[in-house]
Amino acid sequence: MTTSPPSAATNPAALQVHSLAKQHGNTAVFEGVSLHVAAGESVAIVGESGVGKSTLLHCMAGLEHWDSGQVSLAGQSLDALDDDGRARWRRAHVGFVFQAFHVLPHLDVAQNVALPLLLLQRPDEARVAQVLQAVGLGDLGHRLPQQLSGGQLQRVAIARALVHQPALLLADEPTGNLDPATAERVMALLHEQCKTSRTALVLVTHSPSVAQGADRVLRLYADGLRPEP
Repeated sequence: MTTSPPSAATNPAALQVHSLAKQHGNTAVFEGVSLHVAAGESVAIVGESGVGKSTLLHCMAGLEHWDSGQVSLAGQSLDALDDDGRARWRRAHVGFVFQAFHVLPHLDVAQNVALPLLLLQRPDEARVAQVLQAVGLGDLGHRLPQQLSGGQLQRVAIARALVHQPALLLADEPTGNLDPATAERVMALLHEQCKTSRTALVLVTHSPSVAQGADRVLRLYADGLRPEP
């Protein structure tokens, strides 16, 4: 089953996933996963723990290999790229909010957020300051990660994912460590990025309120994605 946006006829898909299947050893994680996400559209993926939601996000980013199917973004098929090519593609076009944050402990907050721009050879201190302010960390750019709370580290990860204005934003439980008020603020920021920069947003969440804020909500089963009623 292909889950396409209602406006797919007039708003071509930025992200296309077709018949994706992934196994761990002899055990199928999921199969038959197809998804089209338009530029500027947000999609929330929900499902039982262990069904493979995070693995699916990693496949969409080219961080994990899959066993069959295709993934493409804006016409570029990841199947045609080797690991180095996928890394370069991801650097330019993808923002990823990891559950485990993955901030670098020896860099301060501003330096962590600036990394995507530096890797693209597009340093921009004003943009870094802007996105830190947007996630409520405007005064903490000089802090090291070990000086921050879990919720603050979550916001560093979100700022880093947004700073280079990617075509595809993937977020794994982006509000899992945030209080309700901060979660609402961060999700408003993600949706604003989605609409103003024409970013395709795919997020995994256990939060009903976060899921309901997306344009579409899909549930992942072992045999594919299906719309939530």
